[in-house]
Amino acid sequence: MQQPSTVRAVTTRRLLDMKAQGTKIVCLTAYDALMASIFDHAGVDVLLVGDSLGNIVQGHETTIPVTLEDIIYHTKAVRRGASRALIVADMPFMSYQVHPDEAFRNAGRLMKEAGAAAVKLEGGQRVLDAVARMTAAGIPVMGHLGLTPQSIYQFGSYQARGREQEEAEQIYRDALALQEAGAFAIVLEKIPASLAKRITESLRIPTIGIGAGPWCDGQILVYADMLGLTVDFHPRFVRRYDNLFERITDAVRRYSEDVRRGDFPNESESY
Repeated sequence: MQQPSTVRAVTTRRLLDMKAQGTKIVCLTAYDALMASIFDHAGVDVLLVGDSLGNIVQGHETTIPVTLEDIIYHTKAVRRGASRALIVADMPFMSYQVHPDEAFRNAGRLMKEAGAAAVKLEGGQRVLDAVARMTAAGIPVMGHLGLTPQSIYQFGSYQARGREQEEAEQIYRDALALQEAGAFAIVLEKIPASLAKRITESLRIPTIGIGAGPWCDGQILVYADMLGLTVDFHPRFVRRYDNLFERITDAVRRYSEDVRRGDFPNESESY
């Protein structure tokens, strides 16, 4: 097993090389040092400190309440837990929409204070100036098109996007525009697989799919969904690789029973 000092860290350049070589990119969300360390050890290429922490960690119904300070706090924790994966920090709602200069300053905080290697923001044409401003100054930017959760109140639902020809063409144009503005990768969320394939084949930069079919250059899931920690969320694009809700519930139940019976701690577990 390689020592941490000899492990080759994932960079934006390496992601471009992986696309060119046809090597799939593995991405997961992470919000704390413990899970980041586990995912890093397992070989995940990109850890996204997603504003999905609003749902998973904070218990909100949407990602809208997540603040820049929240993302900074959790990115610092993930940074301490991972040494190989590329750490991307989500820019939360209203941290980049007001003005490109404000977006630039906030992205700089995520890099300088939190230790992110890149930032991610949602949208196409309306964020191009911000993306260009950041990338010109050396801040790597990952785009996000299709279903963009920060716009949930505008969309009115979490239904797939790009099913109608006009919207599909706009998503396609936005992807090309983000690439030209300097983005190093683009998340494609809940769009038809055929559209994701067309975008992926048209771009020099990698696409990361979530509910966008198998032809993207990589895939990302919210780790709590993938591990079966969430029980009331069953989208078709999530494959559950375990059922940790049941396993953890059973473990805690057995611990509780042992404590109540006086079986824990026993003599060998005492000083």
